[in-house]
Formats: sequence, structure tokens, C-alpha cells
Amino acid sequence: MSANDVVVHDDEDILTAACAARLVTRLTDAQAARGSASVVLTGGGTGIAILEQLRQSPAKDAIDWSRLDVYWGDERFVPAGDDERNDKQAREALLDHVGVDPARVHPMAPSDGEFGDDPDAAAAAYAGILAANAGPEDGDVPAFDVLLLGLGGEGHVASIFPDSQAASEDRRRVVAVRDSPKPPPTRISLTFPAIRAAAEVWLVTAGEAKADAVALALGGASELRLPAAGARGRSRTLWLLDRAAASKLGGLTGSVRP
Repeated sequence: MSANDVVVHDDEDILTAACAARLVTRLTDAQAARGSASVVLTGGGTGIAILEQLRQSPAKDAIDWSRLDVYWGDERFVPAGDDERNDKQAREALLDHVGVDPARVHPMAPSDGEFGDDPDAAAAAYAGILAANAGPEDGDVPAFDVLLLGLGGEGHVASIFPDSQAASEDRRRVVAVRDSPKPPPTRISLTFPAIRAAAEVWLVTAGEAKADAVALALGGASELRLPAAGARGRSRTLWLLDRAAASKLGGLTGSVRP
């Protein structure tokens, strides 16, 4: 797994705009090299703000949206039309405004979908989607070009919460999460084995409320105690922060670059 690379921006607006610009470059480079690209989206305020910044950027047209596979790192297990769904928020922020191929957009099932109110079946089905889209050298998960993650104040990523069963899962690629400490209580999430299949993992967060978790994760906390510490990409792990979120890095500031 890759080492942590930390980039700090002045504020959240600059952070999300810069992340959107990075995403254009990374995806167009991947398409130039292989003809297609893949991205795993995240929800939350910062994750959706990145997509809104991308929609507003003229540079978005550099991406061939018809040759992009879109996945999600986690999803709230609620009905399809629920405003809480990461899928719905991402479509409203970006995907409905660009020329994505619907067949290459891979949302997780809602609670009123074909698997009914059975998150385990929905999780298993999503693992099947990942396996079906993996290349011959990828194993059972695609080698995502970029996997975006937000960060909770207690250190969760995707829907992997501290000291949870999902945090210690080392076999399944997708799991159902019940009794989430953050509502809604039932979710579906990629696990560390799926996250670590990505070529690049970008952890993007802003605000002083995230500063303790950022410092602990970069300071070597265990992934069971602080799941953000276990999110690593195969070739790059990039922490994209604003100054408030980076404010407690202390002795780690030598790893921080503008």
C-alpha cells in the first residue's frame, strides 16, 4: 500500500474546486492511457460540493463521460427517491448534467428495490457487480482509478465506523451495516479489501471538527479504532484538506505541502 501524501488548501471552497480539477486531470489521463476510467463517489457535504464544482467547471468537458464507470463507496439503505441517498444527491449535483452512459453508472440497491428490505442481499449483489466489472488482472474488484472518501469526525470512512464489524472485515468486499451510529441506521458499504483495490484513494475533508481524526489517522492510529487510517490506495493515498482540518497535525506538518 502507498504512503500518505497530504495537500492543504486555504479553505473548503478552494479545496473542493481543487479536488474537482484534480479529478478532471486524473480521469482524462486514465482515458488517454486505456480508453476508459472509473471513479468511486462519496456522499456528504464535501463530496457533493466536489461534484457541484465539477459541474460548473468548463474543464469537465475534457472527460469523455460516456467512457466512465461510476461506483459508490457506500449508500444509505433507504427508498430510491429518498433525499438521503448518495446516488440521488450525486445525480442532482453532476451526473444528470453530463453525458454518462446509464449502463456504466452502478448505484447500490435501495430498500424498495429488487432485494426488498434485505441489506445483506443488496450488499452481495453489489459485490457481484464489482466482480463482473473487474478486469482479468483485478481479482473480484475493479482497479478503480480514483476512490473518493469523506471523513467523519470520529474517523469513519464510507460506512465503516470505529470498532464495527465492517472495520474488521477482511473477506467480503461489500457489507450491510446495521445500527450505524450516524442515521440512517442501515447502510451498505465497501470494505477495506475493496477500497484498497483502488489505484488512488483520496480522503477529502474540511473543518476544525475533523482535525482530531485527521491527526490520529496520519499519526498511525489503528484502522479498527479509526477506520480512516486503513483507507489506502495501491499507488497513492492522497489526503486533501483545508487548513482547519489540518490544524492539529503538529509534528506531521513536514509531510504537508501547499
